[in-house]
Formats: sequence, C-alpha cells, structure tokens
Amino acid sequence: MYPLRRMRGRLSGKLPFPCSAQPIESQRGRAVSPAEVKHPALKSLEQTYFFKLVALNRSIGEMEFPFPFVLSRYLGLDAKNSLGADRRGLEFVMFHGRTILKLSGNYNAAFNADRMTENQRAERVLSEVIVPLLRLESSSFPSEANFAAYGFEISWHVRRRSRSYDYEGAEILTLVLNKDDALTFLKAQGESERQEVLSRSEVYVNGKEFGLALGERDPFPVTESESAGARTPDSETIPPPRAGNSENRVTRSNGDPRTEIRKAEPKPPEGGSLTPSADPAPKAHQPDAATREVTQADADALQKSCQKELDALAQEGALKFGFVDYAPPSFVIFQNRIYLQLTMRSPKVFDRDATSIYKLAAQSFDLFLAPLLKALHDKLPHQPEIAGLDITVVNQLNPKSAPLSEALEFICTRSELRQFTDAAITNQDFINQSIVLVNGVRISLDLQQVE
Repeated sequence: MYPLRRMRGRLSGKLPFPCSAQPIESQRGRAVSPAEVKHPALKSLEQTYFFKLVALNRSIGEMEFPFPFVLSRYLGLDAKNSLGADRRGLEFVMFHGRTILKLSGNYNAAFNADRMTENQRAERVLSEVIVPLLRLESSSFPSEANFAAYGFEISWHVRRRSRSYDYEGAEILTLVLNKDDALTFLKAQGESERQEVLSRSEVYVNGKEFGLALGERDPFPVTESESAGARTPDSETIPPPRAGNSENRVTRSNGDPRTEIRKAEPKPPEGGSLTPSADPAPKAHQPDAATREVTQADADALQKSCQKELDALAQEGALKFGFVDYAPPSFVIFQNRIYLQLTMRSPKVFDRDATSIYKLAAQSFDLFLAPLLKALHDKLPHQPEIAGLDITVVNQLNPKSAPLSEALEFICTRSELRQFTDAAITNQDFINQSIVLVNGVRISLDLQQVE
C-alpha cells in the first residue's frame, strides 16, 4: 500500500493508505496553493477548484461534531499540538490510479478500547465525522467534476488500560468512495445498501485493509484475493520512499511508510503568490538542468548521518529557539536541493484583526527570527549537501472567538544566511534573496513598507 502522511501517536503502526506545516491556519478556510503541485492533472484541479476548496474548508470549520474536529495534514496530533498543525486538509492526490479529493483531519475523541471494538470505533467515526463531511463535499461539487472519488483520513485517540500500564494512542480510518458510490451511500434507505457500498470501497484502519461491518461488533474478514483486487497503483503514483525522519509538510515529500494517501508529486512551491513578487527568485535556488535529481533517499541518508547532531539541536532548540515537539529537525527537498527544515513557535501573540499578513511576517522576522539566525547558522551541520534552512515560524493569533495560528516559512541558502549573519547584507536584502511563504503561498515582503 502507499501511505500519504506521518501518523503522530504512540500506537504508530504502519498504515496502508499512502498520506505534508500546521489549526496553524484558522478554520476560516485555506487550501493548498496550485503552485505547490507539480503533477499536471492535480495542478489543474487545484487551479480549477481552489476557491471552492477554500470555501469548503471554511464551511467545515463551522460544522459541529460530537467532539471537536479539525482539518489537518498531520494525523494523530493531540490537542496540545493541534494548534500548531497545518489545517489545509483538503487536496487532490493520485491514489491507485485514480484522482482523489482527499480530506484528512483529527477528531478529538478518545475511545475506550475495553468498551468499544476496533470495528465499533471505526463505524462511530464513519457516522459522526465522515458521513456529514461526505454530504457537504458531494453537495459542493457537480457530478461532472473531474475527479474520481472522495477520500478520507480521520484520526482519533484510543485508550487502553491493563494492570501494568495505561496509555493512549492514535488510530486512523481511511475510506475511499467513488463519486457514484458516495451518492448511493448518502441516499441509501437501509443499512444493507450502505454496507454494499462500503464492501466495494477501499477501507483501512491503521494502514491495514479493513472489512468495516455496520451494526456489528467485529469487522468482516478480508481475504487475500480481496486485498489484491484493484489495488495496483499506476505509473503516475510515486512509490513510497524508504522510511526516514523527514517531515511531510505542505511542500515536502514524506518518506515515512506509516502514512496514508500519498501525493503524486509532493514538491514544494516554485512560485505563486498572494501578490506578485517584486524580486525574482534568486538563481541559487534554481536547479541546474544537468544536475542529478535529488531524491528522498538522499535526504534520508543525510538524515541518518546527521541524526546525532539533529537530536542535540532538537533538545537545545526546544529550550532556546522555540522548536515545536511535533516536528523535529529534518531534511527536505526543495527545488532539487536538500534543506534543513525547522519549525519554531513565536512567543508573541498577535491581534489578527489589527495585523495584516505582511505586517505579521515582517514583525515575525525582525523581532523573532532574525536575532536567532546566527545561532541557528552555527548549529547547521557542515555537510556540503545541505543547501540551507527552511524555517517555519508558527505565530499565535488572538481573535475574539478562539485562539488561532498562522504559518510563516522562510527558505534561505547557506550562502545568504552566512552573509546576513556576517552583516554583509541587510535584513531586506536577506528577505529579497530568500523565499517567504504564508500558509504555503509565496509573498513579496517589504519590511519598511509594512511597519
């Protein structure tokens, strides 16, 4: 199977469904920028339905569930870390030769494994979360929409207790329904008709094919012949890379086989902006056509060779630099080069209603990140393969309703970082030569103009 996202939690078994940083974004509506998508068919879909996805994200944020539900690209997050996780849980992906509208998120329920079986937990999440979401999605897209199926990856928590231990871990239900089957399921008058739809759909729990049985204590057995049927991905689906520690974020390739639906081409954004960039991307970021393609295997090998240094950096970063604990330092591929990816949380709380995204980005850089860059540069491993830093700053917003957060991403080369820390260039020069993203969308940033 070909999973898509790294699962968080202590029950981290391998998932069967292939599954990128951060409620970083508010539930008011976000979507993956088409600039992040390289696969032509998926890019076209993201462009065609971008504003519909944004509106759908917003509508989901306004829905009520028995327990809180948040869209997220990270699955299995606990409530503490959910405020720093990417809420853009809607995107188009290739899965088993089909184009899927994938919805992923965390359901903040904790079910007692001693009182509910695995099948009962999956059926409850299907009823409480997936069915309402499927009804909203199916009513939002016309029947002729150019994708084949709806896919869901929903994570929740499971509690287990014995005489010697008491622990809680994450569990993930994955469901893929053809569009016609989705409508049949929603219109079904009886349980038997809904069961027929589920029986011919793809269902997984924690990465293993699962015979979800409605109204039953235990699931239906899944035979080997059923498991092998209609499960061969086509050539457009990227095979899963070897397991590694690199995080799968909005713009990254995930090398961990424990994840769910896998993106066809999870490369980072090469352009796209809320406003046109005043300065073109520096040539240093552009791969030479003759350069060998950098693969996830290269990033994983570098991760392995530098793991001790990265572990030490993670410990020190948590104390000194505001590193988040759910995304340890890891290597990612950006524009055919390997960058060290760091995720930090700013201690400052911003008033969302009184702050523009540009002023927020400027203040985050000048007041929080810039003073730390010299120390971070000194901690950067010396391997020549490391092109630079990819730093995400999570800013806390303080609206009148509920706490939210926003993700700012600064991508810079080692050379630019060295010049800045040596005072050879100004902070504006550094910004101009770097790439700045707000919730995955590139922006142009004039530090003085937004002050």
